[in-house]
Amino acid sequence: MEQRHLGSQGLVVSALGLGCMGMSDFYGERDDNQSVATIHRAIELGITLLDTADVYGPFTNEQLVGRALKDRRERVVLATKFGNVRRPDGTWAGVNGRPEYVRQACDASLGRLGVEHIDLYYQHRVDPSVPIEETVGAMAELVHAGKVRYLGLSEAAPATIRRAHATHPISALQTEYSLWSRDPEDEILPTCRELGIGFVAYSPLGRGFLSGQLRRYSDLAPDDWRRNNPRFQGENFAKNLALVARIADLARAKRCAPSQLALAWVLAQGRDIVPIPGTKRVRYLEENAAATEVTLSAADLEAIDAAFPKGATAGDRYAAGGMATVNR
Repeated sequence: MEQRHLGSQGLVVSALGLGCMGMSDFYGERDDNQSVATIHRAIELGITLLDTADVYGPFTNEQLVGRALKDRRERVVLATKFGNVRRPDGTWAGVNGRPEYVRQACDASLGRLGVEHIDLYYQHRVDPSVPIEETVGAMAELVHAGKVRYLGLSEAAPATIRRAHATHPISALQTEYSLWSRDPEDEILPTCRELGIGFVAYSPLGRGFLSGQLRRYSDLAPDDWRRNNPRFQGENFAKNLALVARIADLARAKRCAPSQLALAWVLAQGRDIVPIPGTKRVRYLEENAAATEVTLSAADLEAIDAAFPKGATAGDRYAAGGMATVNR
């Protein structure tokens, strides 16, 4: 698989990564054996970037990923995150970027993952009550201690990114980016490119909507968090479904799946961008991986842009509580 550089500090990963969150949380029932098989297949296919976080589960996703990597740690770039705080019962307890918490969270993640170092360590959400210089300063200490190799931020605003990068080089900025979430194109991507920071696109399939597999609200499991997402509700659902139908038409013309067309579009936005579609099933993993073989011409990109113009998606990408945690 094609390799891409994240940042200018030397981090190299596969052009497509694997998001592991849904294996343990948010998207219906879990099946750990199936998830481990998916991780192992991803590695066989040349996918090296695996993405998790302490809050997924909570805490259990890191344990799952750690078990899956027990005999193949050296074949992957392992990314995890801290900053969003959850209690053991799953309830949310805010955001924490205090230096002492950074150190504590890192040690806890290393223990759950069963590894000696984390390849890419992200601040999951910016803590508005703590200067970013203090948080990144503590993260830099982890690099010097050999516990972490590279640093990242998630959902950070351009001004925050600049201040963080001035404290210690940031290798990757992770933010939602897809055909239906193109906000990063305005300021975030240009800032990353100016500073030499790689971009990791989470939810590159619009939380599964762009796969074309969802036809109605009732397709979502009762405990699927997307039931509370504005883009999956009422009129928004219907409007967004119509947009996906246009992508499906274009995909048929290219003889690929809608999900592959959507991922190929993200991959075509720059060699500094690495999408991390999440799945817990080998079938969808293999389908996603094949998107790296879909080549889009200038005419294809124009047709996609016309069918699904920037800003066309109906609804906010999170409910009000989730949007409040996005650093803007």
